[in-house]
Formats: sequence, C-alpha cells, structure tokens
Amino acid sequence: MVFLDLGLNEDHLVLVERDECVVTVVLNRPEKLNALNRAMWVRVGEVFRKLDREEDLRCIILRGAGDKAFGPGADISEFKTYRKNSNQARQYGVLMHEAMRAIQSCRHPIVARIKGLCVGGALELALVCDLRIAGMSSQFGIPINKLGLVMAYPEVKALVNLVGSSIALEILFEGRVFGASEAREKGLINKVISDEEVDSAVEEVVQNISNGAPLVNRWHKKFVCRVVDGVGENKPLTEDEEAEGYQCFDTEDYNEGVKAFLNKKPPDFKGR
Repeated sequence: MVFLDLGLNEDHLVLVERDECVVTVVLNRPEKLNALNRAMWVRVGEVFRKLDREEDLRCIILRGAGDKAFGPGADISEFKTYRKNSNQARQYGVLMHEAMRAIQSCRHPIVARIKGLCVGGALELALVCDLRIAGMSSQFGIPINKLGLVMAYPEVKALVNLVGSSIALEILFEGRVFGASEAREKGLINKVISDEEVDSAVEEVVQNISNGAPLVNRWHKKFVCRVVDGVGENKPLTEDEEAEGYQCFDTEDYNEGVKAFLNKKPPDFKGR
C-alpha cells in the first residue's frame, strides 16, 4: 500500500510504500540509475523525519528503484548549478547532511537493500542505515578524489565509525570501485547474498526485526548511537540516560515477552 496519507509520494523521486508495520523507501530515478539530485536529498530528509514520528512502524527498508543500482552517487550534471563554488557547495552539503541525519536519528530500524552500484553519495546514505544487505554483483566505492572533491566531516564520521580510520583512508585514497565480497571484508556491509536471493534475505531480516519488541529495538538503536558518540567512555551517562536502560521493565511488551517465553509461545508485542 502506498503511504499516501502522509503526503510522502508527491514528487515521485522518493517513493514510500507500506506493508503493515514495514515501510519501503525507494530512491526513484531508474533512468539515471537513481543518481541523487538536490530534490532527492531534500525529500529523503523529509521522508525520514516524518517516518520517525510514526508510532506503529517496526522496520524501514531503503533501496533504489530496479536492480541495476542502489545509486551511483550525486548527479554531477547539477554541479554547475548548485555546487560551482564553496558557498554553494556548503549549502548543498547542509541538505545532504540533513538527509543523512534524518536516517541516522530515525528511531526505527533501517535496512539498506543493495543491488548493483552503491557508490559515492548513495553509499553515504547506506552507511547511516542500521544494516546493509547486498547482492554478490553489487559494487561499492567513494571515488571522489577523481573529481577533485573532498568528503565532508559528517560523511567521514559515518565511514570511520563503520570501518575504522585505516580502511576509511584506503577507500578514500585509492578511489576504487570494488565488489561485494571486499565490501564485506572491509565491514561496509553485513551480508552478501546471491543476487537472486537478496529480496528474500532482506525480507527474512526485516521479519526477524519486526518480530522483536519494537520499543526494545528503538532503545537498542539509541544506546548504540550513544556509545558510538562516546557516551559512557569519553563522557559519563546522565542519570536519565542510565535510567532509560531499565524502562523496558515497565512496558506491556516486557510482561508479554516473559509470559510467552514461559508458555513456549511466540510473543505478540504491541509496542507499549
């Protein structure tokens, strides 16, 4: 079912479909292999900010239209219009970083479904998803040094958080486009599946996520993000943050989970 009630499909560059508690967000420029233009960066941010406010979602899938590409990166044909100097580039970067931040801060689990090219800005979007599942023939890379471009701090942080500083520099220095097996070895993606089985593998992962207590999944995402940002190591947890780790015991889902376990039945979580 298309998620029309939130007005999320009004420009068709980013489509949003809903199947019960799961939403699929589609980068929809198949004629350009889903190259990200300015309007798409804006819409991605808007879509994920709206989805973050939805209470009854359990998982979001981010993908490119078709099977040829998740995305080849930014639409370079726009550079002369929107990125011809540092001032314009900075304004454009704000839109990119708002979109990335909207994905990263969205409280629902997000799975990137990757087939074909996943390069440059498209890879940067995938980096801020929670999980990445890719087909064997997928290709990855950030070859922006061949364009004379620098990766800005928010994208660098997302890359380093995922693969570490040395691998991040290897990817940026060499500017190569490489295959899914190497991407898995580098820690860029979670799973590599045969191209024919990518959708069924994503469906299985999403079903496993959706079967879990949704409030718990949201808490775990929040806690992992805090740890990555240095909370608990470089800066202590606040009293409220520490207390949040025990709030699950006051939920209906906790009681349901324990009851179902003792009765050897699957739990029926309601997100309360």
